[in-house]
Amino acid sequence: MKIAVFFVGEVRDAGFNASALAGAEAATAEALADISIVSGVLYDQDEIRERLAEVVPEVDGLVFIGGQGNIATLEVADQYPDKKFAIVQGERTGSNLASYDVRQEDSAFLAGALAARMTKTGTVGHLSGHRVPPGLKGRAAFVAGVRHADPDVQTLTGFCGTQDDSAITKAWTEAEIAAGADIVFTMLNDARSGAIEACRNGGGRQIGNALDWVDVDPEVFIASAMARIDLGVKAAIADMVAGVTPDEIVELGLADGDFVTLSMGAEVSEAAREYIASLAEGIRRGTIAVPNVYDGPEFEL
Repeated sequence: MKIAVFFVGEVRDAGFNASALAGAEAATAEALADISIVSGVLYDQDEIRERLAEVVPEVDGLVFIGGQGNIATLEVADQYPDKKFAIVQGERTGSNLASYDVRQEDSAFLAGALAARMTKTGTVGHLSGHRVPPGLKGRAAFVAGVRHADPDVQTLTGFCGTQDDSAITKAWTEAEIAAGADIVFTMLNDARSGAIEACRNGGGRQIGNALDWVDVDPEVFIASAMARIDLGVKAAIADMVAGVTPDEIVELGLADGDFVTLSMGAEVSEAAREYIASLAEGIRRGTIAVPNVYDGPEFEL
């Protein structure tokens, strides 16, 4: 079976796409299917539609990476009822369209709780790029985690409009630090380098996402809200090859296995680690509900 894995932006982005690429490469190594990679597509719905129109006729199935595909993938699935489609981090289903959602929000909630426990200024920050469902849910969960741990801690939250422009993310991070945030949770791709530079220059600390940023740069990162997007990609490909199209969105979070976790640096105390572990267990058991909607104020430059 020929399956295309479709990326908006670059695949080696030190973020969601990089994790998703690892899943596609693992599926290739296991010979699950004949897999091709489509990347470098701009976050523009018309360009996404154009590239899908070029790719889909040549394959038997297509896995779209990211919530950016919620609109166009549904459209193209209707146009090609004999082919299989899936969105990883998606919110659309159909007779030939499945969605898989690695619950980044579970680990984002834990990140918020840790930020609230470790802030010295009483203000923490959040910065994301595109206003797509995974980013919006991650933001809502982070703020909820902060409030759960300490309602008195203030959260500055913003979407800067890019996942890949480091100059923009540097400016936003600098502004949040100047406004009092000493810890910033970033949901970014290549543009995370701008936020890292701002933290180094301004003395801020950071909580990363998707990959283990504590292992990459422990001087800047106190934690990282990890999300195994690669496992979501492998699940989508395996189901597609097996001819399985789940009717409902397949959620993969703390309650479902080791799909998300919070990596923590050496400076995180044992008491804080135990607190985070208790919250994770609460999410697994369903005694802690992680919200996916935020309707509070937003930080702007």
